[in-house]
Amino acid sequence: MKSFVWILAALLAIAVVGLYGLVATPYGAGGTRSITVIGSGEAAGPPDQASINAGVQTLAPTVSESAEENQAIIERMMQALKVEGVEDTDVQTADYSVWPEQQRDPRGDAEPGTTAYRVNNSVRIAVKDIGRLGKIIAAVTDAGANAIHGISFGVEDTAALEARAREAAMADARTRAEALARLAGVELGKVLEISVSSGGGFPVPKASGSREMAMSVAAPGISSGQLSVAVQVQLTYEIR
Repeated sequence: MKSFVWILAALLAIAVVGLYGLVATPYGAGGTRSITVIGSGEAAGPPDQASINAGVQTLAPTVSESAEENQAIIERMMQALKVEGVEDTDVQTADYSVWPEQQRDPRGDAEPGTTAYRVNNSVRIAVKDIGRLGKIIAAVTDAGANAIHGISFGVEDTAALEARAREAAMADARTRAEALARLAGVELGKVLEISVSSGGGFPVPKASGSREMAMSVAAPGISSGQLSVAVQVQLTYEIR
């Protein structure tokens, strides 16, 4: 009779797997009856640091002329960053490229010829004080940057967010286990096994300006959003 009851309980537990996202194992290793559940938790908070790509493209009849003009603007940008309190160690070259600009004969009577050379130079700027991000963008743009892109946000220490997410995931797993145990007519015992996985996601910011920016602009409005950290836990409970 007891065997029949446990078989019925197992069938009932399996029936609710799709509803609760659970894995039920009425009998575990060594004859221990158990239930395995998966819980999810998430925590969000405001970012406290950012990074951004700022660069300049120049066009001149020769490579050397275009490169010299480009370098002069980059130097002005670096000086502007120092004035804004950005350390040299927080600035890194992200891209440097040179290519010819070709003009085609609209009548198709001649081969395309090189008319000028374009130089692109961009740097990646780490912004430790997120409150100054708008001013830093305005400063490099005033210095000559004509391409601003790749803004991203982060949290220097995610430990607090991860702790909150883990707590939420554990509570979610416990709720799921209690629901399954109630439907199966059993009681939860001690936790036999725990495994944890985590991940995070960054928001996509919006700036009040275009990718190709004017030579002089006011500090743009930047929406930093929130950073979320997700944690998933898998718990195996003894049942009795």
